[in-house]
Amino acid sequence: MALEMFRKEETLAMRKKLIGQSCRLFYSDDPVKIVRARGQYLYDENGKRYLDCISNVQHVGHCHPSITQAATTQMELLNANSRFLHDNIVQYADRLAATLPDKLRVFYFVNSGAYHGHLTSLIDISPYKFQKLTGQKEWVHVAPIPDTYRGVFREDHPNPAQAYADTVKDVIDKVHQKGRKVSAFFAESLPSVGGQILLPKGYSTKVAEYVRSAGGVFVADEVQTGFGRVGSHFWAFQLQGDDFSPDIVTMGKPMGNGHPLACVATTAEIAGAFTANGVEYFNTFGGNPVSCAIGLAVLDVIEKEDLRGNSSRVGGHLLDRLTQLQTKHPIIGDVRGVGLFVGLDMVTDKEQRTPATDAAAQVVRRLKEECICVSTDGPWENIVKFKPPMCFSMEDADLVADRIHHILTVILEEDKGRNAEVFNTANLTDPYHN
Repeated sequence: MALEMFRKEETLAMRKKLIGQSCRLFYSDDPVKIVRARGQYLYDENGKRYLDCISNVQHVGHCHPSITQAATTQMELLNANSRFLHDNIVQYADRLAATLPDKLRVFYFVNSGAYHGHLTSLIDISPYKFQKLTGQKEWVHVAPIPDTYRGVFREDHPNPAQAYADTVKDVIDKVHQKGRKVSAFFAESLPSVGGQILLPKGYSTKVAEYVRSAGGVFVADEVQTGFGRVGSHFWAFQLQGDDFSPDIVTMGKPMGNGHPLACVATTAEIAGAFTANGVEYFNTFGGNPVSCAIGLAVLDVIEKEDLRGNSSRVGGHLLDRLTQLQTKHPIIGDVRGVGLFVGLDMVTDKEQRTPATDAAAQVVRRLKEECICVSTDGPWENIVKFKPPMCFSMEDADLVADRIHHILTVILEEDKGRNAEVFNTANLTDPYHN
């Protein structure tokens, strides 16, 4: 089978004409055309191999043979919706339940990590993403992100977890002062778009206490961080300690290793309230036999290949290597992460912690030239993030660290050259005024 039907230029021209421009490409100035992938590697139309450090969706590796075989086998038998009785959906729910706290035993399967917000809205606890045209709704309230590097309460605070949790309590108090009630608190277990943030331990436990006292529920978003990415635990919310358990967990992205599969897990009490409202929930593709077969295969691969252990070992090594670079390059303000969830915080001023957005973009562009794919995140897009497939190796981690060291050294030398050029130009003797 031909790997491409059109030349890259033709594909790009057709995309610009036929696909909505809000659907953005990586490296929009010079997009990469990927025609196949395997493990942690991507291949373009010319056979050039790229190391993938950003596809956290392809959790156990691109085109893993166990996943493709599970999909093919089930697709040849049955691909019907979940209104028919079938073993796969209950077996998959049972396997997921074994990874979660005891109280989370009811599952609703969907087919997109974005769709779980719609389902939870049916349970009357909908999240909301601000839109530039309409702004923040009066029923949406935002607490400060618990960032101990650049946030209100930093690493030198005696108890940042309590301090940040108290900001949530302040929001709850303001809601009550307006005569309103609290429905739910939504939080990524490790804020990714927020900048690869590690929540201070104890934060979620205290927030859950405040939210539940106000009559609300705690929703943990594991769409980007679940299924063993953090290494030490299957779910990132478990980093908060054994005494913490959310009321609802949303999951997606890595769940199907590239297949559209997502889920909401909740308690029998909340599910019962949802059922009691008389509204039937139905999802055409959610929980179909093929999706569940793939989900089961992903769980099998994580276990058989010890990918959680690999995440801890390789992620720890990557963190160590990047932390070593931090001592050599002042532009690296912070290195943070756990397992294969890692962020490199670029700054122009280490003391002021001023985000170095342009430098981060340079690193991304130059790594692409070295055939390594990364991207940026955070409010200022200055966090170079690493969320590779879980089969990422020690050699991959060393390659990434070595290339970043080289790139930052080159950037520093170029900056010195530009500064020297400006200085020399400013001090040239005017030949007409000797």
